Amino acid sequence: MGLLERLRKEWFILGIVLVIAVARLEPGVGVKGGPLKPEITITYIAVSAIFFNSGLSLKTEELTSALMHVKLHLFVQIFTLVFFPTAIWVFLQLLSITPINEWLLKGLQTVGCMPPPVSSAVILTKAVGGNEGIVITPLLLLLFLGSSSSVPFTSIFSQLFMTVVVPLIIGQIVRRYIKDWLERKKPPFGAISSCVLLMIIYTTFCDTFANPNIDLDKFSLIIVVFIIFSVQMSFMFLTFLFSTRNNSTFTPADTVAIVFCSTHKSLTLGPVGCREVAKVV
Repeated sequence: MGLLERLRKEWFILGIVLVIAVARLEPGVGVKGGPLKPEITITYIAVSAIFFNSGLSLKTEELTSALMHVKLHLFVQIFTLVFFPTAIWVFLQLLSITPINEWLLKGLQTVGCMPPPVSSAVILTKAVGGNEGIVITPLLLLLFLGSSSSVPFTSIFSQLFMTVVVPLIIGQIVRRYIKDWLERKKPPFGAISSCVLLMIIYTTFCDTFANPNIDLDKFSLIIVVFIIFSVQMSFMFLTFLFSTRNNSTFTPADTVAIVFCSTHKSLTLGPVGCREVAKVV
């Protein structure tokens, strides 16, 4: 495989590196309140576009079948909301005796309690041919961190409904009228969603680099990056083993969905959770 062909195949990974680099050079463009207005364009328009795209590309019978796949949903929810945060808690008990920054460890536990991401999990699952198929998070934070957490459930659920459910339904309705055209032209749905995800990554890192209060020692930061990478790879491998064992009824497409959705954590509630961790009582 030639270099150009390899670069074309790995364009999404290269895109991630590029948008992070651009965000580092000029974070003011993509911060909240900046020229791109990510609080509107990303929070509502970009996420809605991803799920409208999914609704447009998904065959209705496949969507119905995915909704009825109870075993897969239970596996994902139990792994990500029970096993994941518990395993992280046990691991962090060992790390608490090290010189790693205490708040970075609390941040790891907070992210470990987050639900699966709705946008990136769908995009990554779809990109490799997988099956596309809140309340617990504050309780987990209270259990593992002993912190009081206050999450605006009404606004979160209404936002998720308007940016996830409604666009998905609209996409399905539009698909009924242009189904023949879609099957004939085969638009690059995966590439479109991946480009939108790059926008989300860009604005997220703009906020990170624009924060003047970030003051962490390099040792802790490097170690935590290594820990995150190790945990991510280990859990992906673990879910792969579970979903492909001999007595498993999961299909290869289900395995793809499980590996991505069970091991990824959402940025949707991340900032809320991190703020609440500071309210330790």
